[in-house]
Amino acid sequence: MSAVALGLILGAIFGAAARAGGFCLLRGVQGLRPGGELSALRAFALAMLVALLATQGLNLAGGTDLAAAMPLRAGNPWPSMAAGGVIFGIGMVLANACGARSLVLLAGGNLRALLVLLCLGLATQATLTGVLAPLRMAVQGLGQGAPAAPSLPQALAGAGIAFPLLVSVAVPALLLGWFALPLLRRNPREAAMAAIIGLAIAGGWWITHATDDPFDPRPLTSLSFVGPMGETLLWTMLSTGRPLGFGVAVIGGTLAGAFATAILTRGFRPESFGSAPQMLRAVAGGLLMGFGGVLALGCSIGQGLSGFSTLSLGSFVALAGIVAGAFAALSLFPRPTHAGAMT
Repeated sequence: MSAVALGLILGAIFGAAARAGGFCLLRGVQGLRPGGELSALRAFALAMLVALLATQGLNLAGGTDLAAAMPLRAGNPWPSMAAGGVIFGIGMVLANACGARSLVLLAGGNLRALLVLLCLGLATQATLTGVLAPLRMAVQGLGQGAPAAPSLPQALAGAGIAFPLLVSVAVPALLLGWFALPLLRRNPREAAMAAIIGLAIAGGWWITHATDDPFDPRPLTSLSFVGPMGETLLWTMLSTGRPLGFGVAVIGGTLAGAFATAILTRGFRPESFGSAPQMLRAVAGGLLMGFGGVLALGCSIGQGLSGFSTLSLGSFVALAGIVAGAFAALSLFPRPTHAGAMT
């Protein structure tokens, strides 16, 4: 099967699991506040754990080649990735959802999410190749002195640590497993959906490796929802002259899988904005996520799960920025409580 067909299937699996499990990093960060509920954050940690173990196992078995993965490219500018993560996290709070969650909400009838996604895609393309590209290059230029080791195993090996790959996998896995364990006992359904999402990350690495054409090489990637969202907008307008790729197929599959789940569970309900200020928040949030996501080289899924599964140090930095930005923004921009809030 082609990368497009497999991407549609993988996206559908992700969308269905994300919808059924209410998978959302923002909900997890909200749980860090006093009196918060940690189940969403435990679900994200479980997805990280499964993605890490499955991806590293797949790589050892020869099912993919993480040396060619985009998060492990040498010279990724860490300072701009951290800044981009913070900006993305702030946008995530303003929009009340990340890009992946917005797709899932749209599939359930939430029209507010449509505006967020349009603004996210527009800002992504403007940052990559449009009017914001000079600003992006200027910010990325600030990180030219970033550390050279792109991965945690390489950094540990450079420090003289024995068995660097084993240590790099075992320590995060034990910490994530310890944190996620209560979810397995209290909410096995949510835990199962998180595990499926983690497996989908490894599936993405396998698909882009297995379908690679040596005469037309493509970047080795997995699930992400910033660059592909911008690419989806371009493909929608220029499909007759632009080939359909894996990332766009995942976007379409995610919508389809989440929509089917919403229909089957009777969760489809058209919703719109309750006030003009909420519309402005959605616009600002989408634009910030698009710009910040490009600087961070990924989103809460693209770096928090896909990038993390490669043990990319840059992904650790970007994810920390996303969480820090979201946590700070939750205090600066309290979540709306009226009908205009996205959920």
